[in-house]
Formats: sequence, structure tokens, C-alpha cells
Amino acid sequence: MKWKIKGLEINNQVLVAPMAGVTNIAYRSILKEFGAGLICTEMISDKGLLYENNKTKDMIEISEFEKPISLQLFGSDVETITKAAVYIDENSQCDVIDINMGCPVNKVIKTGAGSKLMTTPLLAYDMVKSIVDKVKKPVTVKIRSGFTHKDKNAVEFAKLMEKAGANMIAVHGRTRSDMYTGKADLDIIKAVKEAVTVPVVGNGDIRTPEDAKYMLDYTGCDAVMIGRGVLGNPFLIKQIVDYLETGEYEQEISLETRKSYIIKHLDRLIELKGEKVAVLEMRSHGAWYIKGLKGASKVKNKIVLAKTVNEIIKIINDYFDSLK
Repeated sequence: MKWKIKGLEINNQVLVAPMAGVTNIAYRSILKEFGAGLICTEMISDKGLLYENNKTKDMIEISEFEKPISLQLFGSDVETITKAAVYIDENSQCDVIDINMGCPVNKVIKTGAGSKLMTTPLLAYDMVKSIVDKVKKPVTVKIRSGFTHKDKNAVEFAKLMEKAGANMIAVHGRTRSDMYTGKADLDIIKAVKEAVTVPVVGNGDIRTPEDAKYMLDYTGCDAVMIGRGVLGNPFLIKQIVDYLETGEYEQEISLETRKSYIIKHLDRLIELKGEKVAVLEMRSHGAWYIKGLKGASKVKNKIVLAKTVNEIIKIINDYFDSLK
């Protein structure tokens, strides 16, 4: 089902969440192959961008085949995040500018950014309003249900973000104090959807096509956003798209398909970051791709110790040959 963020048409209801060390262009290109309606970059520091950090600037580079794509900013200062948003608006080919108000990690929280902004709603309002007033691209916000269970303020916070001009709100149904434990609260996503008129996207605990459909049906949200569920499992994107559109999906992913995408992902990481960094990052990705397969834990240990691309390729080839 097609829907819109401001004037931007999104072809389906399956979005991919921004994830540090994961949603770089190497993996985004794979996720796009499987039909993600909208993908998001890794979160980018406003100050890193303004201080002309080359690594940060590289992160705003977008390829045509990734579109539509959202670029996520984080920060806690109205002036700097607005300047960064204007820079992106003028210099990046992204389609949407997203403001991170949901990240739970300490190094982001201690700067006043991420989900910490849910404890300073007026500051968050000023940030979004300032950005909306100065950029042409749609502006969206990603939040949590609250900072702690004692102050689940997602509904009032979302209403404030809509008032500031946000064109879409994504809600992770956990508090910051939950981190990634426990279960996502679908009722809070439902309540946010009922409280605002802009599109609302539900996020949290989507591991299967059935999970996605249940969230859509239960909360009434406009789309779902998948994070950890696609780690080593880009196939989930197509499964969900197919299930939502036809009621059916390919249940088993062949060993050959899994193996080919591990190698494809590795190749794209090499092209993007060079062999040394690609090997380091593939230690995590490789383990995610084979999770749940027979003997995966032993192979995971081998991948973690691999030091060269050839080592990883041999480990993968030998492992999949043993599974046939």
C-alpha cells in the first residue's frame, strides 16, 4: 500500500530503522534490493557534519538506487542541528531529514541528544520547528515511548512534534530505560496514532511478517519500521512486503541465497571501506547471517578470528558446503 510523507510517495509500508555500523551504503543497497519502502542512514552527528569531519561527510553521500532514503541527524543544540539540517537539505540527495529522539546509548544521552530529548520537550519542539522553517525536505522524528516507565510521554511529545511541523513520527514502543529488553508496547504506538494526524510508524519486535501485520492491524499505524530484525536477514523485508500485499510469502530462504548475500555484503563493504575494516565489520554481519543454522556457533567463532577476506570466504564456503 502506497502512502506519503509530506509530498513524498512511499511504495510500501516496510521501513528500515537507522542502525550504527549497519545501515551504511553497503547494506542499504541490499535492503533496497529486497524492496524496502524507505531506508535510513546511520545517525549522523550535527557537530561532526559542521566541523567538516570527512567520515561524517561521507555518510551523507546517497546513491540514486537507494531512493527514497531518509538521513538521520542527532544533536541537542537548536542552532547547530538546524545548520546541519540546512547543509543536508542543500548538499545531500536524501529525500527526508529525520531527527533522532530515540537513541538510548549513553554516549548520545550524556550530550542531551537521542531519547534524552524526551525529557526536554520544549527544546525538542524548538529544534524541529527551527529545522522545518529552514529546509525544503520533509522532516520526521523518531522517538521512544518515554525516557522511563514513570514518564511515558510519547503521546504528548508526538503532539508537540506535530505542532512543530514534523511530517511523520516513528515510535519505538520501549522506554530508554528498557534499552532493547522486554516487549515493545503496542498500546503506546496506537495511542500516538490516534493523537496526531501525520503518519505514524511503529517500531519494535518485528521478527516475522506476521509480527508486522499484527502491529499494523492492532495500532492502526501507517507503516512499520524494522531494526534488529533485519540484522543478517534482509530477506525479511521481501517476506513482509509480499505478506502484506498477497497474504503469502516465501517461508524458507535457501542456503545458496544466504551464502550469496554474505559474499555480496562482504564485497560491498570492501568497496566501501577497504579490506581491513570490511573484515572487522563482517565478523558481526557474518554471525547474524548464519544465526539459527546448524553448527552456527562454531562457525561464528571462526569468523570472529578471521583476519583476511580470503579467510572469511573460505570459512563461509566450507560451512555452507557442509550443510548441503
